Order: sequence, then C-alpha cells, then structure tokens
Amino acid sequence: MRLWRRTSLNRCRLLQVSVNQKVIEQLKSRFGESNIEANEFRDELTVVVPKEIIVDVCRFLKDDSTLKFDLLADLCGIDMYTPAKRFGVIYNLYSLTSHHRIRLKTFVEEENPKLPTVSTVWATANWHERETYDMFGIIFEGHPDLRRMYLPDEFEHHPLRKDFPLMGIPGSLPLPKK
Repeated sequence: MRLWRRTSLNRCRLLQVSVNQKVIEQLKSRFGESNIEANEFRDELTVVVPKEIIVDVCRFLKDDSTLKFDLLADLCGIDMYTPAKRFGVIYNLYSLTSHHRIRLKTFVEEENPKLPTVSTVWATANWHERETYDMFGIIFEGHPDLRRMYLPDEFEHHPLRKDFPLMGIPGSLPLPKK
C-alpha cells in the first residue's frame, strides 16, 4: 500500500512538472523570452509578466485549447514596500479540465499604480479588482465599476498599504455615536 501511494505521488508530481513546462514554453513562444519570467517552487509555477501585456497573457491562458485556465480563483494585491515595483497584483488561475494551477504576477510603481483590467477576460475579476483598489489603491483602467467596496468614498487612504498606521488614522472615519 505504501509503495503504491509513493508511486502515485511521484506520477502526479511528474505530471505537474510537465504541465508547468508546457505552460512556460507556450507563453515564451507567444510573448517572447524577455517578457516572461517563470519560477517554480515545490512544483507550483509563478509567472511574472509586464503590466502592459497582462490582459493578453490572461486571454491566451484562458482561450488556448491546450491550457484552458478558465477560472480566476483569486486576484489580490501586494505591497512590497520597495522603491521600485512597490505594488503587485497576483492572479491565481485554475484549469477545470487539467486540474492545474498557476500564479501570475505583475508589478506597478508607487507613482503610477495603474494596471489594465482583466474583467473582460473573467467576469469574477470585477469584484476582486474592486477590493484590491479599495485596500491598496491600485487603479484598474477600463474597469466597468471601479469604486470602493468596504470603505466610504470620501476615505482618502488604503489600509493594506504597509505605510498605513497599525492603529489607523484618528478621525479619518466618523464612528457611530453610542
């Protein structure tokens, strides 16, 4: 029993690695070697792409008949708190046909935190991009309804940025009266 389990896990691992290689090869052949930076850690593939081609890469991954990453499982923002490439957006994709996951990353600068929307590729991105805008202040250009989700429109700050005070900003939000 134990030998079977180990063999089965090794077979799954080989399958995972071969799918990762196929994704990397197809992306590099379509978008060029210089535009695709791929990293694997524990058989999980992360692909870093420039923000200018993120929509094209997402559409290719979804529409290609051999890849079919048809589910945007999650989209979230990150604050690296570095001088260059301070903010990033991570797209977690899943293929319902091959049961394979990949992660896309793209970065924007603090001075111009703008990125094209992928809500035209996956409708669920609408909600995720609104949340990322509200919490990090990353603007998704072309978004059909980019407005705050959790905080009032007049709130000027973005609470998941690393420079936001842990205790909040006194007086920035009117609190309900007791």
